[in-house]
Amino acid sequence: MDTIRKPAGAVPANMPDHAAECRRFRWDEARAALLDAAGGLNMAQLAVGRHARGPIAAKTALRWLGKAGACCDIGYAELDALASRFANVLASLGLAAGDGVFLLTGRIPALYYAMLGALKHRCRVTPLFSAFGPEPIATRVTLGAGKLLLTTSSLYRKKVEPVRASLGSLQQVLLLRDDEAPLPPGTLDLEALVAEASPDYTVAHTAPDTPALLHFTSGTTGKPKGALHVHEAIVAHIATGRLALDLKPDDVYWCTADPGWVTGTSYGILAPLACGVTLVVDEADFDAERWYGILQRERVSVWYTAPTAVRMMMRAGTAAAQAHPCPALRFIASVGEPLNPQAVRWGLEAFGLPIHDNWWQTETGGIMVANYLSMDIRPGSMGKPLPGIEAAVLQRQPDGGVQPVPDGAEGELALRRGWPSMFRTYLNEEERYRKCFAGDWYLTGDLARRDADGYFWFVGRADDMIKSSGHLIGPFEVESALMEHPAVHEAGVIGKPDPVVGEVVKAFVALKPGVEASDALRRELLGFARQRLGAAVAPKEIAFAPSLPKTRSGKIMRRLLKARELGLPEGDTSTLEAT
Repeated sequence: MDTIRKPAGAVPANMPDHAAECRRFRWDEARAALLDAAGGLNMAQLAVGRHARGPIAAKTALRWLGKAGACCDIGYAELDALASRFANVLASLGLAAGDGVFLLTGRIPALYYAMLGALKHRCRVTPLFSAFGPEPIATRVTLGAGKLLLTTSSLYRKKVEPVRASLGSLQQVLLLRDDEAPLPPGTLDLEALVAEASPDYTVAHTAPDTPALLHFTSGTTGKPKGALHVHEAIVAHIATGRLALDLKPDDVYWCTADPGWVTGTSYGILAPLACGVTLVVDEADFDAERWYGILQRERVSVWYTAPTAVRMMMRAGTAAAQAHPCPALRFIASVGEPLNPQAVRWGLEAFGLPIHDNWWQTETGGIMVANYLSMDIRPGSMGKPLPGIEAAVLQRQPDGGVQPVPDGAEGELALRRGWPSMFRTYLNEEERYRKCFAGDWYLTGDLARRDADGYFWFVGRADDMIKSSGHLIGPFEVESALMEHPAVHEAGVIGKPDPVVGEVVKAFVALKPGVEASDALRRELLGFARQRLGAAVAPKEIAFAPSLPKTRSGKIMRRLLKARELGLPEGDTSTLEAT
């Protein structure tokens, strides 16, 4: 089996022995170590408050890189004071514990201190992706009973003002002014309010199960589901930051995910700050040359990114990476969708480091399965479960129960409930929440298999599986095989209805720069896939496309490919989202 041996790094891993740590680790002990004297636990207090009064108070917590070239360092004590000022602003406006606070900005400092301040005040916080249009924003604010919205003046005029009248729960709008126009009626100046507020704020007792974060994720119907997380999720953020991402106090860490997604909140704000590292935040959109420059110039040591970004950097070739040596970089991880094996190996070519895939969902709140620094990597595998996480591959039964399947067999990935960052409900959809469980098992909806050595392998979403001539075929396996061909940049695979076999496998392929589509290349790719996958699994049809449709977080939208293939209405794809 293809294996990349664990590197002999100069810095010892936080978890040198995964099996031993699994035997030792207990969530109740991890939780007890973080509780305050009254048994309380507040995310913001653990992320910045405790550091602001300790030995790293002056250390840079957040290094902000503006898209126009500005740079700003904010220390832990300063960030905590800004968060306290915002918490006092919320109090002065009449917001109370449990009220919904929505944040709609790009990656700017105000987003970070506002989230922390709202968590201090025990509000329920929802970050929104700033690229959303008016309707997705209105849907989420309405479902989440948003009482206060923070945004910029330009985003407000473009995306909120047109739907403001429909937002019955929304009482206050705070604007960060980013243009010269007067403030619109019914809005307040954020900077003025923060400047007048006190930097001192006493965090009230926060029970561990106090609601903290509301993340929206789409189901198969496209209707957003509000996954509710509580303050004790920070226990899992800290543990997984240390064990899965190997964060250490001296690290300079960069998570490229936007805080509008759960990754950008859990691992782009909370976990790194709680672990006391320096967090790099880049305001600009993806640009390969800019990213290489940040990795090199900021001496990033731990980098957490997405497969889409990796593929885009791969498309530019390894020469671009090798032109920007990054001697400080010691660990690279990826999440958002499965990482194709060739992307894992490309990390070795470009940086001298493999890229470590990991798996989790909005509902799990934190990393559940990962490839660790101290572990051999099997490219294409999700890795092994975190200490404290019991994972299994199960088969649903007609009576509603579940049964384990043998190693090597495919089934549904399941997690035994009880970890701190597990979502506690779908907001106002308790029945939908209950259907996610069979006894103590959370059923993820992802199909997987486990090998004899305990590595887990992603097969596909249950609702993405292709049924052809009695075979169940996972699109990811076919996509990964096609991407091994040197001409292929990306691939998206669907099942096309067929009256004889049920569905035939059809692939949509985006080619690398300089490669011309042709019938000869199509035949070559069909043969290439058959050789690797066998005739039963390989695609029967291949169509070339200049690019593939993706969600705003970068996942290929197979649903949209299928809708286009069948000539069906594509719907409002702006509401699609992903972890």
